[in-house]
Amino acid sequence: MALFRFTADTTPRTVIRGDGVMLRQPLGDDFEEWAALRSRSRAFLEPWEPLWGEDDLTRRAFRQRVKRASAEGDADEAYAFLIFRTQDQAMVGGLTLGLVRRGVAQACTMGYWVGEPYAGQGYMTRAVKAVARHAFEDLHLRRIEAACLPTNQRSRTLLERVGFQREGFARQYLCIAGRWEDHLLYALLAADLRR
Repeated sequence: MALFRFTADTTPRTVIRGDGVMLRQPLGDDFEEWAALRSRSRAFLEPWEPLWGEDDLTRRAFRQRVKRASAEGDADEAYAFLIFRTQDQAMVGGLTLGLVRRGVAQACTMGYWVGEPYAGQGYMTRAVKAVARHAFEDLHLRRIEAACLPTNQRSRTLLERVGFQREGFARQYLCIAGRWEDHLLYALLAADLRR
C-alpha cells in the first residue's frame, strides 16, 4: 500500500561545501551506500562507538535515523550530516551537531565517524572545518564541544588540528563499546577557528 511506503525526501535542505567535501542531511536514498560503508568499516568503528544494535544496518533502522534527523533539525535540537567526497560523490562518513542549547549557552556537541577506506586522508578534518563555519555563521552558535577517548589519538589530533582546545577530563562520560569510558573534553569557539 502506498500509505506505508517509505518515500524519501530527495532534496537536502542544507548543503555545506568544504575543501574537497560536501555535507548534507541523510536521505532515504542513501541507505545502500551508508549500510555498505558502515558494514565494511564495522571492526574499525566499533571500539569508538556505542554498541551496535542487531538491526543497526537495516533499512528500517536507517529510515528511523532519517526521520529522527529531520525532526531534530526542524526543532533546532540537532543537525545530522553525511559527508561526501566532491570528486566522485563517494560517501566517506557522517557528522552530527547534537544537543543544541540556545538561550545563554548557544552551544552544541559534535560527533563524527569516518569509513575505514577514507580514514587518515583529511576528509574529516575538512568536514569538521566546514561544519564549524556553518555552526558559527549560519546557526549562530558560539561554542562547539567534542569528546573523545584518551586512547583515540586520531580523534585528538583531528580536533587539535582544527583548533579545538582541550578543556577537561570527564570520568565515565559515555558508554562506548559496552563500557563506561572516561573522555577528554574539547571545545571550539568562532575565534579559535579564525586563528
